[in-house]
Amino acid sequence: MDLNTITEVVRPTTRAGLPAWKAGDAWLAGGTWLFSEPQVQLSRLIDLREMAWPALTTNDQGLCIAATCSVAELDALPCPPDWIAAPLIDQCCRAFLASFKIWKTATVGGNLCMSLPAGPMISLLAALEGVCTIWKNDGREQRVAVTDFVTGNNSNLLAPGDLLRQIDVSLAALQRRTAFRQIALTPVGRSGALLIGTIGRDRDLLLTVTASTTKPLQLRFTSMPDAALLHARILRDIPDVLYHDDVHGNPVWRKAMTLRLAEEIRAELAGIRP
Repeated sequence: MDLNTITEVVRPTTRAGLPAWKAGDAWLAGGTWLFSEPQVQLSRLIDLREMAWPALTTNDQGLCIAATCSVAELDALPCPPDWIAAPLIDQCCRAFLASFKIWKTATVGGNLCMSLPAGPMISLLAALEGVCTIWKNDGREQRVAVTDFVTGNNSNLLAPGDLLRQIDVSLAALQRRTAFRQIALTPVGRSGALLIGTIGRDRDLLLTVTASTTKPLQLRFTSMPDAALLHARILRDIPDVLYHDDVHGNPVWRKAMTLRLAEEIRAELAGIRP
């Protein structure tokens, strides 16, 4: 869609070259949502593609994902053999309600910044205990966990002029064993619940709940819980008010699916055969 209110496009190449933020500005990375509907409040786009951030950087510490990294680039990442959590990348990329054309343009950072409950990059990076680096409008930097970055349905910590720069994932998180569960009301519909469990060498369990709730939530267990304890913790730690309500699922169904999928994940990671 043409944005016929735009009068200027700025293409900075460095942080120092970013223009002073003003009303009517918007960051442009992939633009798949930005150009999908009228944006009559906007007059200037700040195109981040000329910043030329490396999409993906791997080192002994883990993985750094630029906010401008496309979904296709992330999915094509060749992962080392000891990254046993690597299958989550493919699983979450395919949880998108999007075509391969969107994959090539849509960005990881854009998915986080949209902060929709069913955002699969939120699911992936929350489960991998990702940490966001935010370039603050006042020149500072802020580092915050993905689970804290997203604060609700279509809301996050970004203030006007703030920019998500990257997401870092530690090697320890990438070396955890994982289990993935997703459900939707239709075969190719938006996720109604997307849960991921990860387990470490000490048998500690981290359960990440997304899509069924308005923001990503995590439950930690120092050892593998039994079914009763897991059920009780979900009921205690996820209040009914946090279950999302829209055409893709009502809160009662989403809560029931959260309980069901969580138990499936627990059983899989505990090695319990059905």
